Amino acid sequence: MQTKLATTRRQILRHLGLAGATLMSKSALADSITRLPLVSDQRQGLITTAFPQKRAMILRRTRPPLLETPFEAFDNSVFTPNDVFYVRWHWADIPTRIDVDGFHLQVRGHVKHTQSFTLKEIINKLPRMELAAVNQCSGNSRSYFEPRVAGGQWSNGAMGNARWTGVRLRDVLDRAGVKPGAIQVRFNGLDGPVVPDGPKFMKSLDIDHARDGEVMIAYAMNGEQLPLLNGFPLRLVVPGWYATYWVKMLNDIEVLAKPDANYWTATAYRIPDTPRANITPRDTDVHLVPINRMVPRSFITNLADDASVHAGSPTLVRGIAIGGDTGVARVHFSADAGATWHLATLGPDHGKYSFRQWHTLIRLGPAGEHLLMVRCTNRNGVSQPATPNWNPSGFMRDVIECTKIVAI
Repeated sequence: MQTKLATTRRQILRHLGLAGATLMSKSALADSITRLPLVSDQRQGLITTAFPQKRAMILRRTRPPLLETPFEAFDNSVFTPNDVFYVRWHWADIPTRIDVDGFHLQVRGHVKHTQSFTLKEIINKLPRMELAAVNQCSGNSRSYFEPRVAGGQWSNGAMGNARWTGVRLRDVLDRAGVKPGAIQVRFNGLDGPVVPDGPKFMKSLDIDHARDGEVMIAYAMNGEQLPLLNGFPLRLVVPGWYATYWVKMLNDIEVLAKPDANYWTATAYRIPDTPRANITPRDTDVHLVPINRMVPRSFITNLADDASVHAGSPTLVRGIAIGGDTGVARVHFSADAGATWHLATLGPDHGKYSFRQWHTLIRLGPAGEHLLMVRCTNRNGVSQPATPNWNPSGFMRDVIECTKIVAI
């Protein structure tokens, strides 16, 4: 099943006009979060339905909310429904009501003219663009790192694919007029720290990246307005890069003439400057760089670990793949723990940053356990490796995924 996007500017504006009246009050949202029990088994997770605009999701943390997409959602469509799209915030001070008419996006700093855009101006006055892209947390699959590492203990569902609708960041910057000497562009949202002197969550991109015509400011996903917890009313979309750069509730853009020294850019979200960001726990004095491009990944979506199939009978296996920072070139599948591989059949191509579905037919025998493996190769020739990477932050998991099933 595919998600059809047929949203017009008028439809989006109608949704935006209703948003302020339909979201929970601040006290109601706070109560729904604080009354939830904490997770004891991080790998299994607790199912919650207590968050606005979301159906049943896996609770990883309450404040700030970390909600994981149940993995079966990835088998239903190449696009992840908005109401089960994963949620990750860094601070718990999140606005629960947005004054749509009073909201402005400011563009300032090393520019010729400071600009302030209303939502209606962004939607009606700037060229519209659409792009399918996977949004994936840097720490997706962190719970599988060995040795274990600290941080949100995500399984594989801290990711989602959407068709984003919005405007090019380049067009917004051009309205302000970037001055010569600009180095980076910094992005800030409406969320805030909950502790004194806590660093405001901000992220930066180099000026050439910000102006590449693919980075966008989205006001809709999958044909509907952004859910509150996914960044309503505006969020940055940085296709092919990890979600730490996809700033939610974006309301401030600052062009910088010197490197950004804020904590979330200069200190946090840094990875070893090694192939695959891979080191060992014994390594010290490792040079770190900001996390950036995603790596290829692929998953089986219609069979879970320990699922049973009929020995000797044809069995359909299907799943999703992402090429990381470029498109999926091919997907290989193994039904014998990697001893032999064959090409899977790829589904429709929704763009180089989107999930791509794949499927294959197998016949397992004899009865007993079988290890299924799937491997994606992207258009740059980069494939998932046989051995997992490791780093102390649990970022950028990179390995062939395996599913154990039982033939009966």
